Amino acid sequence: MSTMITEECINCGVCEPECPNDAISEGEETFVIDPQLCTECVGFHETEQCAEVCPVDCCVPDPNIEEAEQLLFDRAKAIHPAQAGALELSAETSRFRQ
Repeated sequence: MSTMITEECINCGVCEPECPNDAISEGEETFVIDPQLCTECVGFHETEQCAEVCPVDCCVPDPNIEEAEQLLFDRAKAIHPAQAGALELSAETSRFRQ
């Protein structure tokens, strides 16, 4: 599932710099995640970094956008073509492997 930011967001901004895909931006009322850029940190981290740093736990799976590990990994490689060869799937780089 893609990650979303709920209305409980307090606009602290700690999530934005943690995203390896620049998928998080400031919206009209709260920060938002672009689902076309969100890879749930697959290929980079074992957990979603926005959720790790969020002080109010408002970075959660979007129940309307369920995505498989391979799709997220392929998206990460497409977003970061210069790093595509260095990206890998392992327990350290995908929550699906925990």
